[in-house]
Amino acid sequence: MAKLLYKLGFWAANHAKAVLFSAVALLLAVGVAVLVLWFDFDDDMSIPGTPAQKTIEMLEEEFPEVGKAGAQIQVVFKAPQGKTLLDPEVQGHIAQLAEKVQALDGVEAVYTPEMLQNYNADQTVAFAMAMYDVPSKEVTFDQIDELRDVLDITADEGIQTELYSSETELYPIEMHFTTEVMGVAVAFIILFFTFGSLILAGMPIVTAGIGLVVGLLGILLATNFTSVSFVCLSLAAMLGLAVGIDYALFIVSRFRQEYAKGYSIPQSIAIANGTAGTAVVFAGVTVIIALIGLSIPKIPFLSMMGYTAALTVLLAIFVAVIVVPAALYLLGHKITPPVDRKKTKAEKIADRVKFSGKLMQGWANALHKMPIVFALAGIILLSVITVPFFHMELGLPDDSFYEVGTDQRDSYDLLKEAYGEGYHASLVVVAEATDKDGEVLSKLEQLQADLSTMDNVAYITNVIPKESGEMAVITLNPTTGPNAEETIDLVHNIRNADYEGMKLNVTGTTAMNIDISEKLADALPVFAALIVGLAFIIFMVVFRSILVPLKAVLGFVLSLGATLGFVTWVIQDGHYYEVFGFATSSPVLNFLPILTVGILFGLAMDYEVFLVSRMREEYAHSGNARKAVLAGIRDSGGVVVAAGLIMIAVFTGFMMAPDPMTKVIGLALTFGVLFDAFIVRMMIVPSVMLLLGKAAWYMPKWLDKILPNIDIEGDSIMKELEKDNKKK
Repeated sequence: MAKLLYKLGFWAANHAKAVLFSAVALLLAVGVAVLVLWFDFDDDMSIPGTPAQKTIEMLEEEFPEVGKAGAQIQVVFKAPQGKTLLDPEVQGHIAQLAEKVQALDGVEAVYTPEMLQNYNADQTVAFAMAMYDVPSKEVTFDQIDELRDVLDITADEGIQTELYSSETELYPIEMHFTTEVMGVAVAFIILFFTFGSLILAGMPIVTAGIGLVVGLLGILLATNFTSVSFVCLSLAAMLGLAVGIDYALFIVSRFRQEYAKGYSIPQSIAIANGTAGTAVVFAGVTVIIALIGLSIPKIPFLSMMGYTAALTVLLAIFVAVIVVPAALYLLGHKITPPVDRKKTKAEKIADRVKFSGKLMQGWANALHKMPIVFALAGIILLSVITVPFFHMELGLPDDSFYEVGTDQRDSYDLLKEAYGEGYHASLVVVAEATDKDGEVLSKLEQLQADLSTMDNVAYITNVIPKESGEMAVITLNPTTGPNAEETIDLVHNIRNADYEGMKLNVTGTTAMNIDISEKLADALPVFAALIVGLAFIIFMVVFRSILVPLKAVLGFVLSLGATLGFVTWVIQDGHYYEVFGFATSSPVLNFLPILTVGILFGLAMDYEVFLVSRMREEYAHSGNARKAVLAGIRDSGGVVVAAGLIMIAVFTGFMMAPDPMTKVIGLALTFGVLFDAFIVRMMIVPSVMLLLGKAAWYMPKWLDKILPNIDIEGDSIMKELEKDNKKK
């Protein structure tokens, strides 16, 4: 691998203009394809095989008219202060609005509050229902905009008027780039202080941007052929940008080190590609494996999140080992920071490397003096932060997660105020006869009475029996919200209710989300065990050791536990959630833990590879375990710190985004990198290795012979260069 990438570095340098031209041409070609085909996101997060999904499929078969039913959009009204919706003047304005809505394109019928008699207790809140002639997914945003435009008829008269629908998407996907740009700007500043050059600071961002844009455009194209949710784009963007910048940083840093040794620009590029490039490929492939591993639980939307994010990471690898070397060659003499005229460029770079090394040397010396103190401090700190993880509850964000004042939140709160929290947790109970000739029609009245007396049932809203009598659909509202423990218990109690000759099934959005959360919670331990096992095997092959891989995976477990514990403490327990821009406390996003396992594993392995590979390289040459640890911190610690800060900057930008899902993913990855890069990799790992000494590198001879040898440090390249220099 090292020799191949070494040759690839030379090739990219020799064909620099063609490489960059091809990269830009590919970007433009994919961009044109997107403009022609456009994109179509699908935010369906159902999981085949769950009880709620099976019930939906049964309903579609037994009640085919349900799947063909037109979209229903609620127009919610709140009377002006001191008035009710029954006041003649208010009713007149609502009637005018209903007349306008009826005339809109696609509206089949409009039912006013007076027709539905759905006024709340003090008759200040109610809703009209606009019935469309197409199913929910076929209603266009143009039609929604037309509906929203006529709401001024009542809103201008002091009647609060909001739109709401639990099925129809009312708000188009908005792409906000302001916060993400801020994150990139911080990354640029970090790179500038790392390299001391504006050009070199900008280069990793530009090259990473090329790969990222191609990847995101590819994902947009894919939405035309398969089901891709918008959160896939957000995840792919934050991960692709972060690793793209980091991978370029690793190669540029190694290039500068080799250039400082006196190698020519093409030679330095090739050596950097063969050494740091090998580590980049290995680390990137590890991330990709972890992301593809998200398909293990067989959850479609989660699998797609893994595939799309893996695509941007794959492109980041290609850009790092092909486009970055080409860019380095074309920059030529401009790649060095401002120099003292009395010093050569190579000497100036060497001085900067030495300065960075001195800072890391100071940290290494501190660890060397008190390794057990630093190791225990890091382990205890992360263990304490992990504690809230053990009472973590999973759920899915709804409109209550948006900021107060947004349309989504206002309509949600208005209906909650009028009809209680349970309005948004509506459950669909399907009673089916279990006997061949059985029926439920004669038992329907008693069934309604039994359901009404169950704990946490507010009221039954609708009952639809099948004409043949062997099935009935009952809609009811709990007294608690969709993510409440009481609502979850109610779903299970209904499903477990024992009725002779009859089975009760529960579905609806709330039941679907409960099933998804439970399925994801069950899949988490299995997925985490597979990932940890994979990490151990990979690192045993790479580092030729038993204890180094064991230390790596235990460190990953610590950082993972602390990450999920911190997220639980903030999001679920409600500590300082406002500081991080969240509108309210809530259960933890149901797919966040399993997503964090996959992504954080990949990122943690990045830092482990770049830090410990330098230690192994030094140990192989000197045989001194302590000297190897200190050399690893001194030579690679600065790059790991810069890479960690860049990741944090990028993920913080996404944490500040308005979308609740994107925010919580950004929060988890920001603190995941903070814990892993700075506490685990820069504190616990070197401290433990200092305590272990030579034992850290122990490998049974029989196992060493079996395992393949991966030249991740590029020893084969450096030996050949040394031979060539001796011949000269």
